Amino acid sequence: MARRASWKGRLTFGEESCGVALYSALESAERISFNIINRKTGHRVERRYIDSETGAEVARDAQIKGYPLDDDTYVAVEPDELAELMPKGDKTLAVDGFLGCGDFDRLYLDKPYFLGPAEPQDDATLTAFAETLARNDMAAIADAVMFRRNRKLVIRVSEGRLIATTLHFDYEVRPAKAAFRNLPDLKFDQEMLDLAAHIIDTRAGSFKPQTFVDQYDEALHELVEAKIAGKPLPKRALPKQENVVDLRDALRRSASLADGGKPATKRKKAG
Repeated sequence: MARRASWKGRLTFGEESCGVALYSALESAERISFNIINRKTGHRVERRYIDSETGAEVARDAQIKGYPLDDDTYVAVEPDELAELMPKGDKTLAVDGFLGCGDFDRLYLDKPYFLGPAEPQDDATLTAFAETLARNDMAAIADAVMFRRNRKLVIRVSEGRLIATTLHFDYEVRPAKAAFRNLPDLKFDQEMLDLAAHIIDTRAGSFKPQTFVDQYDEALHELVEAKIAGKPLPKRALPKQENVVDLRDALRRSASLADGGKPATKRKKAG
């Protein structure tokens, strides 16, 4: 069964254009979701909106948005007023610039989509576009109206496929200097730096996301399956925690384990 496109439109770059479709690159179908139920009856619980002052239930058609003020009152905003502000989509993914694949801050990346041709006749133009990006190690910056919002996207080639990723706007990304201080300017002796470098070198590998494990999600599946089958709830071993007192000693032990050896025992002081 073919996957359903999240968005369809036309990609435009210079004088060229072609029909394209965006397919979400993220999968959420396998994740477990819950409903809220009544512990006593097992029936699903319904959510109802109550007036905070009168306690009366508020019908759906009486619910509107309100902007809170400092005096605990609200500025009411009607649905038609919000509708007027919504951008009018023209189903265009318009490229307005290019930059090197390493020249954008990945902190701004939001949601990825696979970008493909909308129809077979769009294959040639989209393939030429992708081939040009790949040969020049470039990414395209594009504008689109998606899901009733103006969005910026970066389009790049990854493993022979076009990936279009929505970008956060600048106001959505917290400046690091406003929340975190810089790393302190500490001095380390050569032995500690060599030990740390040795650990990195012996454990260096390639990026293999298929080996990443969501331990909470796995435990959740086991819990639900056990309850469905009426079996005892699985007990999971807690990870061992070790208090690190001496950084140099911890690095030595880590280096020993990285070499396939046993953790070195701490030497006893003479006397």
